[in-house]
Amino acid sequence: MVHSLLIRIEREQNLYYDFGNKQYGDKMKKQSTFVFTGDIGFDKYMDRKWEDKHLITDGVLRFLHSSDHVVANVEGALIDLPPQDDTSGVKQLIHAMNPNAIKVLNHMHADVWNLCNNHILDAGEEGVAQTIKLAKENHVQTVGVGMNIEEAARPLVFDEAGGIGLFSVGYRRGCKPADVNRAGCLLWNDMERIQKNIDEIKKTCRWCVIVCHGGEEFTSLPSSYTRDRYHKFLEMGADIVVAHHPHVPMNYETVNDKVIFYSLGNFIFDTDYQRAQYNTEHGILVKINFTEKKFTWDACGIRINRDLEHVRTAKLPDIFTDVQEEEYKKLEALAAKMMVSAYKRQLIYLNPKEYQNVSEEKWKENFLNPKRSGRVEGEALDFQIIYPLAKTADDGEWEKSKLKKVIKYIQKQI
Repeated sequence: MVHSLLIRIEREQNLYYDFGNKQYGDKMKKQSTFVFTGDIGFDKYMDRKWEDKHLITDGVLRFLHSSDHVVANVEGALIDLPPQDDTSGVKQLIHAMNPNAIKVLNHMHADVWNLCNNHILDAGEEGVAQTIKLAKENHVQTVGVGMNIEEAARPLVFDEAGGIGLFSVGYRRGCKPADVNRAGCLLWNDMERIQKNIDEIKKTCRWCVIVCHGGEEFTSLPSSYTRDRYHKFLEMGADIVVAHHPHVPMNYETVNDKVIFYSLGNFIFDTDYQRAQYNTEHGILVKINFTEKKFTWDACGIRINRDLEHVRTAKLPDIFTDVQEEEYKKLEALAAKMMVSAYKRQLIYLNPKEYQNVSEEKWKENFLNPKRSGRVEGEALDFQIIYPLAKTADDGEWEKSKLKKVIKYIQKQI
């Protein structure tokens, strides 16, 4: 198979690119460290910030540079496009990046770009091709996207710490699927390919990491169907799931000796439609330390200083805690109520004439519409599940939770 060939060639080359020293070095290491970032985009308030040498402050850079690899979620194609004439309404949700943003990615030592997201095809197939070309020119590996499905599904394999295999998947509503002759992403519902990837990785590697671009935006805890999906990936053989897309930090969950990070929030991203929501200036960097026998991890909180548009270290948010199933069940109705509030804010912001001062009956009609925009049954924006669940929050089951800081964090956003 292609995957096995890729692993064999990398082992014969026995080299990796060291961004810190700008040179190739010995790849056979007994331990290895990866840092994963949240969402990166250079629109609106981050436009031209690649020229600001203080964009990422020293404390954040030290955390990034303390790792062997940095996996950056690059939210859009790196391609020079003319500015949009109209950025009103949903048109402001289209994202691409000036290729000069590579300066920042290189300064971060980002040697892996996750391109599996809902914006990578905003500039069409040309945007994908150009981004992959620029990555190769800068000694960077890309994951999750390709000019065809074989490229999009191909895992990266690092011959370090007993072998680390990594691949990326994206949610079905927004991430465009690759095909035999079509550029795009590997989708998270392609369970056959995902299982093949995991099995192929596990033949030669100790560790399997899945990077997921999915989950509901601007929410505090994962929906039940997102949580179930990530648990399924662990059951299929993955060791770690690292997720982004919600643009806000979320909880993590340990599952025996495995772990799920449900959302790392934003890293470099600041737009008006996000400013209409809570906590979009916050994010998390997760550092995973692999050896041949075990992995450990730690995290660094970050905050976008919106006065200067600088990324600074910050206290880890209260939501970033281990929420086990028993506590999750107590809190999920309150989190659903918060999610409904977030999507009301989004609709009011994007279309104030239609949604400002709407009655609850009209909101109910919107949320329970089976053909509601963006809904994928049991998978994405399924308010057929979320809205009725939110209504049960008044029963007060969440008051029984021991996670009082999490409760306060959620309540502030309702």
